[in-house]
Amino acid sequence: MASFLCSTRFFLLILLLSAVPIAYIIHSETSERATHVYSYHSAGWLRESTKWDDLNSRFIVSFFEGGIGVIPVNEDHSTGAVLEEIPVVGKAGSGKNSTLGFVIDRPRNRIVVAIADVFGNKYSAVAAYDLTTWDQLFLTQLSGPEGEKGFADDVAVDEEGNSYITDTKGNKIWKVGPNGEYLHAIKSPLFTPKEWYYNLVGLNGIVYHPNGYLLVDHTLTGNLFKVEIGKLGGEVKLVKIIGGGSLMFGDGMEILSPTKIVVAGNPSRLVESLDDWETARIVGKFSGATHRLVTAAFVKEGKVYLNHLFGLGYPKRKHVLVEAVFSSFK
Repeated sequence: MASFLCSTRFFLLILLLSAVPIAYIIHSETSERATHVYSYHSAGWLRESTKWDDLNSRFIVSFFEGGIGVIPVNEDHSTGAVLEEIPVVGKAGSGKNSTLGFVIDRPRNRIVVAIADVFGNKYSAVAAYDLTTWDQLFLTQLSGPEGEKGFADDVAVDEEGNSYITDTKGNKIWKVGPNGEYLHAIKSPLFTPKEWYYNLVGLNGIVYHPNGYLLVDHTLTGNLFKVEIGKLGGEVKLVKIIGGGSLMFGDGMEILSPTKIVVAGNPSRLVESLDDWETARIVGKFSGATHRLVTAAFVKEGKVYLNHLFGLGYPKRKHVLVEAVFSSFK
């Protein structure tokens, strides 16, 4: 065995195996995309989430290395032109933290952002920033460094300005008041599967439904939960997926209408419910640039776009926001 590992044949095998994914990436990057794409240059390799700020005609992006940036889009922007990212917020909290999922809280002219120590899980927080001045409005620590480990991953905001932040590590939802005051955590046995390996990546994407509840996905089980926040402690129900398919490996979510959501992932799925999210059905799928890893979805002018984690290129990294055109799911 040792002689084979040191042989020319083994070396050639490694070259062959590495050439396959490299060839796939080159082909994917050089081929014309089937749907519309916004491209932008960035100083960072990793971008966790993107939202479209329609009032200010710009994308807002969160930095995996910590911080927030904006990408202005002029009225005369031409298809294929590469946009430029402008940092507006630096790192927040203690240690080496990532800025992850966020939501635009339009009534209060702010964004609310989840912040976490991704690799050590020693710090989690939620912060709010003014959309005009980018001043920090509050920064609330949710876990660590002395207490239990946590991983603040995504956030939703209700009509009253309360924030709900998923804890991917601890499988719970933190609730924070409109001014950043910590209120309580929403917990349920349904959030935590018995098999340990399903808990490696737990609760993830979260959205607030206009009917007054939350929808939350669990990455490794593919479960979708409905959380009635109007009730003390939050009543949690499992949304039954009918008609086949799974939401496994789902990441961020975006609500399109009271009856439809997008669960970003590889692939991304269009999900519909006709009974107020007691049950749901996968009605469409879209793969996109899978080698860049889809992490979030957003809506621009009625169209769904997908954020991809990885940027490619040097010295400037080029990131892509790809329009998702869903094919029917059978």
